[in-house]
Amino acid sequence: MNATYQVLITGANRGIGFEFTKQYAQDGWRVFACCRDPQHATDLKALAKAHSNIQILSLDVADFAQIDALALQLKGEKIDVLINNAGIYPDSSLDDADPNDWLDAFKINSMAPFKMAAAFTPHIANSHLKKLATLSSKMGSIDDNTSGGSYIYRSTKTAANMVMKSLSIDLKPLGIAVVTLHPGWVLTDMGGTNALIDTQTSVSGLRKVIQNLSLSNTGQFIAYDGKAVNW
Repeated sequence: MNATYQVLITGANRGIGFEFTKQYAQDGWRVFACCRDPQHATDLKALAKAHSNIQILSLDVADFAQIDALALQLKGEKIDVLINNAGIYPDSSLDDADPNDWLDAFKINSMAPFKMAAAFTPHIANSHLKKLATLSSKMGSIDDNTSGGSYIYRSTKTAANMVMKSLSIDLKPLGIAVVTLHPGWVLTDMGGTNALIDTQTSVSGLRKVIQNLSLSNTGQFIAYDGKAVNW
């Protein structure tokens, strides 16, 4: 892969974000790996030590001033692919849906991907590939909801889906293609031990989806296996 390509990944210190970082770095991309607490991101620091093309950056996506500061820090850099991976999954049910947890989840899962896109639009627009991807979930699909529950996570991911759909329209004149991604049920801290696939399988598939992303198929909701997901 062309070593001049650059990818920025949020939530890069574990799970899917870490695997994205690892795979892109192994393929020769320059990786801007963002996480809240780089000092304690032991695995990520070890990975960066093994791959000089990884640059670890401090970013809490819930702090929009930090997003603006990072965009300024990286001014002039071409971001070929921006991956909004950071997210949270507060438990919720009909009997217990904490309003503060809900607000936090909306900020991180729905608003932060929009803020990242807005802050980094110049970086993406000036790149070669011009791609924006956000990790969502089938749990944010209204069509797919047959089990109920998970009110906070579901609603914040549904909101993220709508944000990305609007961005796909508004960014198209700049040549930026947008995709919303379903990673599958993945063996991570969030996915739990009953999950069906590992991060390597998920990310390998997601990278193919991103690779095939263009202005002709912008604005879609696609699973790691390449299949379209109904909204």
